[in-house]
Amino acid sequence: MDKHSIVPDVIKKLPKTVLKVTYNSGATVDQGNELTPTQVKDEPKVEWEADPNKFYLLCKTDPDAPSRKEPKFREWQHWLVGNIPGSDVSKGEVLSEFVGAAPPKGSGLHRYVFLVYEQPSKLKFDEPRLKKTSGKNRGSTSIQKLASKYKLGDPVAANLYQAQWDDYCPILYKQLKG
Repeated sequence: MDKHSIVPDVIKKLPKTVLKVTYNSGATVDQGNELTPTQVKDEPKVEWEADPNKFYLLCKTDPDAPSRKEPKFREWQHWLVGNIPGSDVSKGEVLSEFVGAAPPKGSGLHRYVFLVYEQPSKLKFDEPRLKKTSGKNRGSTSIQKLASKYKLGDPVAANLYQAQWDDYCPILYKQLKG
């Protein structure tokens, strides 16, 4: 993950643990491999070694919006789930519903970064709740600022893939205008 400049573009320090991220399409996230938006359109299964007595926050973010050369909307939030008991994402509090990858046509490869933070306790989040049918409040966000706000420290696990435009992107753009 070092070679993809996640540090300093997204976080200050890489965690030692790699998240296991798998999609129903059979695609697996592998530290910067290239996947297509079609392969990653549905919410994945995310696994990490977690303490069952602790709570975690999971994030998926794109630091390359609208492009890596001109990231004026860095970061674009694709998914945010807090208060996850252990590693059971399905029991967490969804702050931002999952949105697949949809880099603009001609913008090149985008990095899609998954991060997990250990929370100090169960938290009361005051973030706006974002639906998968809306792109509002997703751009120009920072997982570093959110982690600082809730005193989460550095991430405990991470992984990323890269993707560029494919024929699924216009379908997702239409969904986000809902």
